[in-house]
Amino acid sequence: MTRILGIDPGSVVTGIGIIESSGNQLRHIHHHALKVSRETFPLRLRAIFDGIVDIIEQYRPEEVAVEQVFVSRNPESALKLGQARGAAICAALSRDCVIAEYSPRSIKQALVGKGSADKTQVAHMVGVLLNIRTEMEADASDALGVAICHAHHRESAVRLGGVRA
Repeated sequence: MTRILGIDPGSVVTGIGIIESSGNQLRHIHHHALKVSRETFPLRLRAIFDGIVDIIEQYRPEEVAVEQVFVSRNPESALKLGQARGAAICAALSRDCVIAEYSPRSIKQALVGKGSADKTQVAHMVGVLLNIRTEMEADASDALGVAICHAHHRESAVRLGGVRA
């Protein structure tokens, strides 16, 4: 089993999702939305960094998958999102985790079969694939989707001989 941490970065709410993957078998371990206070922006980045370090130390994932920043109409929002993403990646790297990155479109494609799927379709497939029957916060569901996407890509690479299981 490979333990995978999926991260849906955000400057106010960062989605966290942890699964285990073995072949085509997926198992839900944990999910939550890491909410940071509305303090100064540098303190929010620190809270994201510290929160992800805590999750890594508690759950010990071997690999981390992070959603890439999508182009936004608001440059300031895109910059803040990029910085939050950077804090998350640095937290994982500080604990020597292997990092993979996926675009929102490729995550939706891996889960729903079309890159233009909406959040409700993604959340539904996450619930089906991980047998989660309770409602999840959107950010946590998205993070689990990132982890599932990585598990699918990882399994394909294993089958093609590019990665050891």
